[in-house]
Amino acid sequence: MASTFGPGPWSPAVRAIILANIAVYLVTLAAPVWVYSIFGLTPRLVLTEGRVWQVVTYLFVHDARGVSHILFNMLYVWMFGTELERRWGTQAFVRYYFITGVGAGLVVLVASLLPIASAQLSYVVPTIGASGAVYALLLGWAVVFPHRQILFMMIFPMSAWVFAVIMGAIVFLNVAGTSGGGVSHMAHLGGLVIGYLYLKGPGGPRDLKLRLQYRLARWRMDRMRRKFNVHQGGRDDWERRLH
Repeated sequence: MASTFGPGPWSPAVRAIILANIAVYLVTLAAPVWVYSIFGLTPRLVLTEGRVWQVVTYLFVHDARGVSHILFNMLYVWMFGTELERRWGTQAFVRYYFITGVGAGLVVLVASLLPIASAQLSYVVPTIGASGAVYALLLGWAVVFPHRQILFMMIFPMSAWVFAVIMGAIVFLNVAGTSGGGVSHMAHLGGLVIGYLYLKGPGGPRDLKLRLQYRLARWRMDRMRRKFNVHQGGRDDWERRLH
């Protein structure tokens, strides 16, 4: 059996998200300080100057000092997001992406008010990147495709749900630690928590495509029964008899 990498061609919303991030990244290369201050998520500016748009726009801003930040985030958006969009549909996928991404930003905003040193730093330093939404995509992918295989550290194969648990544990330990290393672990944790609550809540995306296909198949079966005057018997022999 031939092995493949990734989910195949990108889906419409995933394509739009990636292209938008690339466009903002090119602007950031030209004016990084201006982009970070206007569009990065700085809790002090949100709370004191009313820059509420930053809880959304920070998702499209990435570090201009190299390509690894945007490269890996967009790679994960493509890897996990494409199949989720195909399964849920574009509207449900976009809703999930932005609810979890904005939710992660709000978690950062609230956490920055805590009376601890790391929180005080995040209060005045911009948080940038799509990582909060990316972690939510990872969680959603693991919930929908729990037994899919993924290479941890590009070496060790494991099930998607195991990978999600390990990544969640790493994020939790990083948040509990004292050193952030320039990474917003709180945004990562926020994406996971908001994603979990959304998936388990009454308004979370379901397997919409499968449900519609099931209902369509049932409708076609009922139509064929009426057309040929076929009546369903008991459960035990329905698949073997017409009567």
